[in-house]
Amino acid sequence: MKMVKLLSIVALVILTACNGSQVETVVEEAEESPAREFWNRITALCGQAFEGELVSGSGRAFAGQRLVMHVLSCSDDVIHIPFNVGDNLSRTWILTYENDRILLKHDHRIEDGSDDPVTMYGGWTSNAGRAGIQFFPADEETRERIGYAFHNIWWITVSETAFTYNLRTVMGTNPPFTVSFDLTNPVEIPERSWGYEDFVPAQER
Repeated sequence: MKMVKLLSIVALVILTACNGSQVETVVEEAEESPAREFWNRITALCGQAFEGELVSGSGRAFAGQRLVMHVLSCSDDVIHIPFNVGDNLSRTWILTYENDRILLKHDHRIEDGSDDPVTMYGGWTSNAGRAGIQFFPADEETRERIGYAFHNIWWITVSETAFTYNLRTVMGTNPPFTVSFDLTNPVEIPERSWGYEDFVPAQER
């Protein structure tokens, strides 16, 4: 009888240990938030460039131009993505990760590398979002810099085949502005954005 009782205790200890291991595994898997998973999807593209096309919306600056994004620099908390529109190298998207939220800023430069009068606008995600999509409502800095953009919402999607950059004015009736980049066909690395000629990517430091 004592032997049966002892075996029962041993079995219970083993079962508890196994269950504990399973719980730890589940918790460990659950710790990867949607925001971090989204971040990881972009950093997996680091060092590559992709061509895009205007899917919806209008803009004279984009008509007939070659559109190329280059995931230039990636770290645990900052990503730089130049976005070239033809020969215009003025645009770089900067993503910052902090406290499970992501900040999108638009770094605009003029040809000598100095700041464009309209630059560093964007906003923070208001929640952890989804692994494949994050929304960025205009922040207070944007409202102060360019008042007409206070009701802008930007969003980025990332899948196995496409990266899209999108913008919509909440109070407007026009369709969203959307550029979609083909992730299945990397292209030659383009020229650096203005002001980034001597920039050293995080992964090379």
